[in-house]
Amino acid sequence: MGIVRRSFEAADETRPFVDGKGRLDLIQAEGGPVGRAVFEPGWKWSEHIKPLAGTDSCQSAHTGYVVSGRMHVVMDSGETDDYGPGDFMQISPGHDAWVVGGEPCVAIDWTGFGDYAKAAGG
Repeated sequence: MGIVRRSFEAADETRPFVDGKGRLDLIQAEGGPVGRAVFEPGWKWSEHIKPLAGTDSCQSAHTGYVVSGRMHVVMDSGETDDYGPGDFMQISPGHDAWVVGGEPCVAIDWTGFGDYAKAAGG
């Protein structure tokens, strides 16, 4: 492998979210897919990804880093947390989430974006 440098601006795949509320840029790395998601203000998982996923809540586990913006997460159990710039995040399957405020939330995830925002069965 040596040294690898890639840009999310030239991702291997880009998956748009419903209603243009953001996108996922995905790079296939040797250790697995790494994604950069741009969640636009007004984005909510249950409105903009649920129609693609076909599940009642997000069933992806996320391990990542928030670059900018803010995200509110609500677990199916009722537990909640907010993430912002510089925060490391680990989120188990079974949650909803949405952007807080008027700035896009940009997050890098190296465990949960491989199948994220793919049409069910796709």
